[in-house]
Amino acid sequence: MKNAFVTGLILGIMSGTWLFIMRSFGYTSTGNHVRPIEYLSLLIPFCGVYFGVKTYREDEKSGEISFFEALFQSFRILLIGGLFACLAGIVYINYFDMASNLFAFSGRLFGGLALGLLICVGSAAALMNKSSKLG
Repeated sequence: MKNAFVTGLILGIMSGTWLFIMRSFGYTSTGNHVRPIEYLSLLIPFCGVYFGVKTYREDEKSGEISFFEALFQSFRILLIGGLFACLAGIVYINYFDMASNLFAFSGRLFGGLALGLLICVGSAAALMNKSSKLG
């Protein structure tokens, strides 16, 4: 659990920082359209989940991990990172970008969650190396 918390914390801090970096470059979350530079934010959860599960596999599982173990670990990392990113988003909306539409911002968060789940499945499939029987 320590690996998931540390990796998730780093993931959440980086995602929250990304909001403020985008604002400093003049990009805000107002409107329903997504700018192409916002797609770079997908690298944060992809790298965080992938390297978090890889570190977990190498350090705590002796290099052997099944798909479901990797999937569960990636969900834990994403959940913890998402909590910290949501907290940063609340601070961002309430104090820095008050003109932003909360509905549009929450839609972006939901889209990020959906993509995060796909990243978890992809990372688990890429990092598994131990077969398991399901029945």
